[in-house]
Amino acid sequence: MDLKELQNNINLENNWYYQSKKLPLLNFFKRKFKNSKTTIIDVGSGAGFFSKELMNNYRGNIAKIYLVDTGYQPIETSHQQNNIIEKTTQLPDTINNSLLVMMDVLEHLPDDLSLLGDIKLKSKGENYFFITVPAFTSLWSRHDVFLGHYRRYTLRSLKNTLVAAGFKVESIYYIYGSIFPLVWLKRRLLKSKSIKSDMVQFNPLLDSFLKIVCRFEMNFCRFNKLFGVSCVAEGKI
Repeated sequence: MDLKELQNNINLENNWYYQSKKLPLLNFFKRKFKNSKTTIIDVGSGAGFFSKELMNNYRGNIAKIYLVDTGYQPIETSHQQNNIIEKTTQLPDTINNSLLVMMDVLEHLPDDLSLLGDIKLKSKGENYFFITVPAFTSLWSRHDVFLGHYRRYTLRSLKNTLVAAGFKVESIYYIYGSIFPLVWLKRRLLKSKSIKSDMVQFNPLLDSFLKIVCRFEMNFCRFNKLFGVSCVAEGKI
């Protein structure tokens, strides 16, 4: 999760982007863990929005949540070992019977395969993953520069990276296909000269409209293999 996006006074509890983006993750969790209990390892968690949404919706199915982010300060990570939600700056020594969540993380890494390989080495038992990344180099803009991205992906490039790391991809698809044409036109034709985030707090009417459109799309997103603003991959480690 990109904390820089929150600098524009984004209200996560009501923002169209985050309130629709959480839905595929919640649906994946429900399909895989509705009759069991698991540990969540949220890598690059930032504010922890997505894991907290999982906790709010499926508290009885969650044994522990590790929020893993190198940006956490010592005061945030100390004396948390007995908390159900624990902040840490590094991966657990062993990833065992867990759900790995990586929401827009791999694009920030010079070597995305290195982190995935480290996760694979630490993985024991049956582990699942849910990963999102930004899609299509044609959407590259100063927004990516501002957020410190190294690349954008396609379904093929994301799958190839995951398979090379030993991950088993069960489902891969695009999301935000409904707004892809508008985003493409904006970034190709209305190129901003300033390096800044495109994520801003819209007026309530526009925010509500985008939320309705994108939330509706999420009901069918797993069938979208054509285009979108983000890629999603689900499967086993």
